[in-house]
Amino acid sequence: MKDDKISPGVTSIPTMSEGQTIGLAKRIIPCLDIRDGRTVKGVNFENIRDAGDPVELGALYAEQGADELVFLDITATVEKRKTLSELVNRIARHINIPFTVGGGVSSVDDASVLLKNGADKVSINTAAYKNPQLINDLAKEFGSQFVVLAIDTRMEDDGEWYVYLSGGRVKTETKCLDWAKQAVELGAGEILLTSMNHDGTKQGFALDITRQLSETLPVPIIASGGGGTKSHFVDVFTQGKADAALAASIFHFKEISIPDLKGYLKENNIHVRI
Repeated sequence: MKDDKISPGVTSIPTMSEGQTIGLAKRIIPCLDIRDGRTVKGVNFENIRDAGDPVELGALYAEQGADELVFLDITATVEKRKTLSELVNRIARHINIPFTVGGGVSSVDDASVLLKNGADKVSINTAAYKNPQLINDLAKEFGSQFVVLAIDTRMEDDGEWYVYLSGGRVKTETKCLDWAKQAVELGAGEILLTSMNHDGTKQGFALDITRQLSETLPVPIIASGGGGTKSHFVDVFTQGKADAALAASIFHFKEISIPDLKGYLKENNIHVRI
């Protein structure tokens, strides 16, 4: 049952009858992909272009009613450096919503620095795959609700979804669901699932793999990659069974506003916080 999941930062919405609930609110999460201190966006993890100042965008999204904000330093791992903690601090000072930060996090100390600079949760990806004990260490130190496992996955010609590392540059032979299961057992409190096939295409989310993870795992699934229309978000919440949907370019380039999207979702009987 979806409502049995532990959803960080999510509250239940009351019905007309006092004391009853109609399930957890679905979350809308803008994503700031950061390179060289700027927000950027690409298609299928390539053809990166500038999308604006991350501090200004973060403040705007918080003001518009975003449920959370995700900051991903997309070249930290490849460049073998730590996340830009000073920039994280500047963004955190301008928002009042849960803030997840990822990119280059490979130790409890790295996570602690981000926490001190305003992060509420950390997203881990390549480092966790190479050292799964990191998930357990972070969960023990800060709690599972602090640990978001980001999985970049691509469907290959054999019809299977495989895990990719280093910002989508390195393919593994590990299947997405297998890695997600292992990570949850180790203490991951949430999965941020990005379909590389769908990323930046605005053709809709990867409903099948999102639904597979959501129905199998006891933690919330954030769907990422492919959101292009308001109806895509309805689809990912109803058919994909996602707990949250993350998007970037449609918000950055003002194709869809968060208030309009939430209004549309409410009209389509999707429970969101307005």
